[in-house]
Amino acid sequence: MSTLAIATAREVFDLLRDDLVAIEQELGRDSACGVSTITEIAAYLREGGGKRIRPSLLLLSAHMLGYFGPAAIRLGTVVEMVHTATLVHDDIIDGADIRRGRPSANTTWGNEKCVLAGDWLYMQAFKVALEEKNLRVLDLLIGLTQQMVEGELLQIQRLGKAVSEAEYYDLIYRKTACLFSVSMRLGSVLAGATEAEEASLAAYGRAVGLAFQIVDDVLDLTATEEVLGKPVASDLREGKATLSVIHSVDHGTAADRLAIQKVLDDRGFERVSRAQIQEILLRNGSVEYAMTIAGRYAKQSLQALAPFPDSEFKRALLWLPDFVVSRDK
Repeated sequence: MSTLAIATAREVFDLLRDDLVAIEQELGRDSACGVSTITEIAAYLREGGGKRIRPSLLLLSAHMLGYFGPAAIRLGTVVEMVHTATLVHDDIIDGADIRRGRPSANTTWGNEKCVLAGDWLYMQAFKVALEEKNLRVLDLLIGLTQQMVEGELLQIQRLGKAVSEAEYYDLIYRKTACLFSVSMRLGSVLAGATEAEEASLAAYGRAVGLAFQIVDDVLDLTATEEVLGKPVASDLREGKATLSVIHSVDHGTAADRLAIQKVLDDRGFERVSRAQIQEILLRNGSVEYAMTIAGRYAKQSLQALAPFPDSEFKRALLWLPDFVVSRDK
């Protein structure tokens, strides 16, 4: 396949098809447990789908640098298991009822079972990673887990508050972009990358991850429930101020700030309607601002790939930021 052909989601998927099939099979094997409840919850989560962006990043990073061994499948499985575990815990913390258009696992099995299943998935991910007998891999995964837990705790501390942009970027790095960045690092470690190569790929993952989460937060405010697969405006209902909201707090009128704070305080739209909030965001250009920032991070990610020679895998990585910014769910 010509490197110029990497231009669509289908072509990128075809490039990774065999690896992604192998990761799905590995996920099935690694999430089987003697305790049937864990196996059932893990299977339900796996069948819920997902874009598999994180393992794809790991695969593309490793393959671009010339590594095609089985460890890429194992560690691709590891990052997807870590991601799945975070989703389980997030749904419990947020009291979410819907995930990807289906009832969230905690609505079926309850919080107690699901939090333990999430813990088991974390530990199983580390058990699989141990097979590599690579301390660098474990160091990256431990640091990742600490960042994600710290991010969740910081977010809980800031619920109901209009945080600064700097605080927002720190939160979404810890909760989302860190896993993107570590996925790229893990692929580079398998390929024996230089420090400079690993740093460039980590910077790519960070920038793509930040763009991804900013767009995710915009879609929470602007998409329909049918497209999004979960209730819209969930962040505001949970007391979370995302980038568009922060922009309107910083650039809107006193009345705008008061209306937004009422929603954050109420954890709902009892006193201020969702339509009123959307009007405030539209009038202040706040959604457009957030999307501009997401586009800026997408461009940063492309710059991080400049040192690497052209290949099909680099072309796929060059395509991904545009997909992240232009998606509708």
